[in-house]
Amino acid sequence: MKIVYLGSGEFGVECLDVLSISEHDLRFIVTQPPNPAGRGRKPHPTPVARWADVHSIPFIEVDDVNTSEVVEKIAGYEPDLIVVIAFGQKIGNELTNLPPKGSINVHSSLLPKYRGAAPINWAIINGETTTGISIITLSEKMDAGQILAQSQTDIEVNETAGQLHDRLAKMAVPLLLKTIDQVADGTAVYIEQDHAKATLAPKLKKSDGFLDFAEPAEVLARKIRGFWPWPGASANYVSQKTGKSIRVTFRSAFCVLRAAELRTPNSERVGAVREPPLPAGTLDENLNVICGSGSLEIKKIKPAGSALMDFKDFINGRQTQPGDLFLKIDK
Repeated sequence: MKIVYLGSGEFGVECLDVLSISEHDLRFIVTQPPNPAGRGRKPHPTPVARWADVHSIPFIEVDDVNTSEVVEKIAGYEPDLIVVIAFGQKIGNELTNLPPKGSINVHSSLLPKYRGAAPINWAIINGETTTGISIITLSEKMDAGQILAQSQTDIEVNETAGQLHDRLAKMAVPLLLKTIDQVADGTAVYIEQDHAKATLAPKLKKSDGFLDFAEPAEVLARKIRGFWPWPGASANYVSQKTGKSIRVTFRSAFCVLRAAELRTPNSERVGAVREPPLPAGTLDENLNVICGSGSLEIKKIKPAGSALMDFKDFINGRQTQPGDLFLKIDK
């Protein structure tokens, strides 16, 4: 089949690799314009634009794929099927219905759960134990099309959003090729989603990653994994000794119970005076971060302007001690 591909993100690049050498004809690619990135804020082409350039596949970078000029250009390639992966724009009905075999989308969740821009992140943040890939038809409502195929996988205990992203990108390849073959030979089965079970995975903002240590340690550990590598789970570290503050981003952390939570009332001495609890965000005697319930044992941390490092190296470099604080970022 003749295919036009709409995509921008890294998630679809492995699918492009295989599509380009398959029996199908990858004729044309549409992607987003370059985005400013890095310290100099220089425009950077999307991963898909870079791939198309290297592989000499014709492509265009557009702000709006639904303009008459772009639709006419796509129509000129006479696609049998449009494949959409991590494109980043809403696609109108005129374009969706252009190919005789329709338009399909690869989505990184088990729909109808986690419709939206950040399904991988929210699955981890919400404590899901499984996720997967869904291949659906395009529809007017976001990620609400008919399901053609799905593949499920367990979310590993300490897996970050970045790691899960890469695993799902690989999982999508054979599922997409099988689905395209079924669409081509007319054996594809189209199943309506149970829309009553739909949940949302809204686009992330930088401020979503600003941690509040009044939350339970278990919730914060999931956020640290779910926000890595972007937007990053961040806080301000304040040294009790120097009074200096630096922004840090957490890469990995584990939940631990505080000693006070391990004690039962019967085990405490009659008349014993309890020490007032330390504020959330304080480092305890073991240099774990006290949370609303439980505490976090930090494993990997990235100070602003520095490389990712083990927390023990951070401790040694800054003479970290009990009583130092991690505070929520205000803005």
